[in-house]
Amino acid sequence: MKVHTLLIVESPAKASTIERYLGPGYTVMASMGHLIDLPKSRIAIDEKNNFEPEYITVRGKAKILKELQTNANKAGHVLLASDNDREGEAIAYHLKNSFLKKNEKLKIERIVFNEITPGAIKEAVANPMKINEPKVNAQKARRVLDRLVGYNLSPLLWSKVK
Repeated sequence: MKVHTLLIVESPAKASTIERYLGPGYTVMASMGHLIDLPKSRIAIDEKNNFEPEYITVRGKAKILKELQTNANKAGHVLLASDNDREGEAIAYHLKNSFLKKNEKLKIERIVFNEITPGAIKEAVANPMKINEPKVNAQKARRVLDRLVGYNLSPLLWSKVK
């Protein structure tokens, strides 16, 4: 029996085009951006524990995450094709971890393409790779710094500006 593959991109427009290029055996879905991130309502950085961020499912995105998890389990093979930048790499990283918590036997790989053409998509699918950990760490560091500065320094700056 041939394994069905779930390919996840960020945007629904990309999803429908790519699904046409790949044909049967593939389902293409969109994550609609970040599904797992820092909460907006508090700092969520553990300064006493190596500045570890506390990630949660983004409010209003639980349904999308659950749908992706369900389809990933049905497929058995998942290709994460979020954008080829720090944010896209972090999206892929968080999706992978979320899927593996539900099913540690899933085969999950990362693909990257810079254009949405049949050739580029098929080339990317034929050459999957691992998630780029340095890019994920760069995004994580940026989010932690933004949060620390935003929550700790902004009130001080506003008091001086007044």
